[in-house]
Amino acid sequence: MPAAARVDPRTFFSPSEWAPLARRSRWKGLALLAHAWGVIFAAAAMAVVWPVTLPLAVVLIGGRQLGLSILMHDAAHGALHPNPKVNDLAGEWLTGGGLARYRAYHLGHHRFAQQDEDPDIGLSAPFPITRTSLRRKMIRDLTGQTFFKQRFGDLAHRLKTRSPGQPLLPILAEEVRRKRRWLLGGLVITLIGGAFGVWWAWPVFWVLPQATWFPVITRLRNIAEHACIARGEPDPLRQARTTRAGWIARSALAPYWVNYHCEHHMFMHLPCYNLPKAHRLLASKGMLDSMLYEPGGYPVVLDRATGRRQTPAAAASAT
Repeated sequence: MPAAARVDPRTFFSPSEWAPLARRSRWKGLALLAHAWGVIFAAAAMAVVWPVTLPLAVVLIGGRQLGLSILMHDAAHGALHPNPKVNDLAGEWLTGGGLARYRAYHLGHHRFAQQDEDPDIGLSAPFPITRTSLRRKMIRDLTGQTFFKQRFGDLAHRLKTRSPGQPLLPILAEEVRRKRRWLLGGLVITLIGGAFGVWWAWPVFWVLPQATWFPVITRLRNIAEHACIARGEPDPLRQARTTRAGWIARSALAPYWVNYHCEHHMFMHLPCYNLPKAHRLLASKGMLDSMLYEPGGYPVVLDRATGRRQTPAAAASAT
């Protein structure tokens, strides 16, 4: 199947409008990385001083863990920094790693957005689903089951299917090799935390949010971006959804303007910090009605994803 249709920026923007949108700052992307880590450390410190705030810290840290993933996503598009070497170094070492592997995968998603060859099509294809099904999925997310399956599912399968007499040590050594950066980071944080009497910092302030809140908001983000969009959708303005997000949503589940996903698919090399301006310019040109835009926010998207509210296309066909 041919690649998904692309959008020409000249169709919507004059050269004077497009130039500042496409410009990549030498400091903004790095400042966002510093912000993400700053929030993580501040939330952890808050919970150390006031342990009762741990649930809030888990939400804030999980939100910034997603934020780091979003900034790695920008790096995958070469949009985190104008210098390619700085872009890739920051995207690899300051966000959690895996940039090269993610870039190859993610650019395939853009090339075939909502087409059969889209590597992410399985994330949006099942919708709408029942509220009960969504509730079960979110419970699995919050209880760490999704995290365990994604992080250790392959190891569990290899151990389960290990033939009698097959050495165990090589399997475990391979698993450590695959997760060496994650484990090394945990070791460093544990050693540093131990010097200040908080040796438990890594499991509590990194793994706990990563195993609970992060999977939930990742699922919600995926639903908002592509759920209930027709498979094979030919219109490049309707292959991804932009969702309005207030300050609470931006803090807890939609960091760094990830909610402007339609604009991102239309102009995938724009830095994330320029997406709100692109949205405002498109709105001023009367384009929001042609785009897939949900002004009702994430609650309305979830209503559509669980069949409680019709999608605009379904509602139009019913009349």
